[in-house]
Amino acid sequence: MTGMHLALDLSFSHTEGRWAIPGSFVGREFPDVRAYMELAQMADRGGVDLLFFGDGSGIPSTWQGSRDGAVEWGVQWPRHDMSPVIAAMSTVTERVGFGLTYSSTFMHPFYVARLLNSLDHVTSGRIAFNVVASTRLADAQNYGYDQLLEHELRYERMEEFIGVCKALWRSVEPDAILRDRETRRFADPTKVHPIDHHGRFFDVAGPLASVPSPQIEPVLVQAGASPRGIQASASFADLVFGFGTSLAGMQRHRSLLDEQLTAQGRDAQAVGILWDLQAVIGATEEEAQNRKQTILDAWTPEMVAVSLSHNSGYDFSTLPDKFRLGDLRESIIAAQASPAGLVGTLVQELGEDHLITNEDFFSHGWAAATGVDHMLVGSATAIADELEETFAATGSRGGFMISSPSAFPSGFAAVVELLIPELERRGAMAERAPGPQTLRQTLCA
Repeated sequence: MTGMHLALDLSFSHTEGRWAIPGSFVGREFPDVRAYMELAQMADRGGVDLLFFGDGSGIPSTWQGSRDGAVEWGVQWPRHDMSPVIAAMSTVTERVGFGLTYSSTFMHPFYVARLLNSLDHVTSGRIAFNVVASTRLADAQNYGYDQLLEHELRYERMEEFIGVCKALWRSVEPDAILRDRETRRFADPTKVHPIDHHGRFFDVAGPLASVPSPQIEPVLVQAGASPRGIQASASFADLVFGFGTSLAGMQRHRSLLDEQLTAQGRDAQAVGILWDLQAVIGATEEEAQNRKQTILDAWTPEMVAVSLSHNSGYDFSTLPDKFRLGDLRESIIAAQASPAGLVGTLVQELGEDHLITNEDFFSHGWAAATGVDHMLVGSATAIADELEETFAATGSRGGFMISSPSAFPSGFAAVVELLIPELERRGAMAERAPGPQTLRQTLCA
């Protein structure tokens, strides 16, 4: 991998006030599929490799035990199942891939394997599957759980889940389908196999009752940042999502992933990381800074609190006036919530013994929730400089997944119309082979 790949994160393009920022669609309110089809065509023409959708099936309710704040301000909701939208987007595009997220904590592998097989057919082999170990109680309660599954068990379940999916995707051999019109034999039964899986979490007979898809299995993506999450990533992921909060943290993630890949007998050079970052791009520095301020003005203190608590799975309204960061981290772990994110970053930067006030914690939280802590703001030239430097400093494997905290679609249009041409002029983008390709050929060659 010598050049960088670029993905666009569309997960929250319509939330946190972005739907009302100048430059947003008019007459295309979420979830109007036409808006996504128009953006997909723009991304396809512009050389974007992947359009990504995260997922969350519950309305945030961790902050103060209420969903009112999230509902009132549109924090990480509404969230729809985007698989039908991806199917529609694929019909008006040729090259760009599509990433879809499902939770191995709540979903069943047979259902997900079957759905992704179908989507791989519909998209002509342009599907990626981002598997997540869920840490949000609002989601868990919609699947019959009154508390979160223990952290280690979530990743054990994920690894078994993926193992079942892989077995199902390969349960019908690629050349099993005959379609012999003379004999009327449709398939060779000796090449269709049950999987007879009996594990700790799942019992699945198989085989998958589907025709093998163009990629056989989708590009597998994982984003775990904890040591256990990185271990899981190394066991199966074709591509990893990483969080670009600091260069030191990114380098640490790359190093830990490489160690795990090597330990598990995999080629560390073959597994790239797409670093998540927010980009606010303008034709000039002044224009970019003005756009940034418009974004920040859309956030209220309650929105920040709702977002932080939901993403960690821990109610930060219970924090005392002053506390030790290590104690907060231990409380989050004991609650089976996520010790990564803001709290993990603060522990790394300030140390476990650091005493922090409630006010200072939420000051840091404002930066984390709004994305200011990993937001690039400036002209396309300035941002291209930063991307090139970061790409080189983190191993030159993978690239970036860019979310736009600005309006949908103008924030993404700036990436396609200003940033990508600048990167291409420098020869920084990964080369694209002519003609149609599967997403695996595009991202993992």
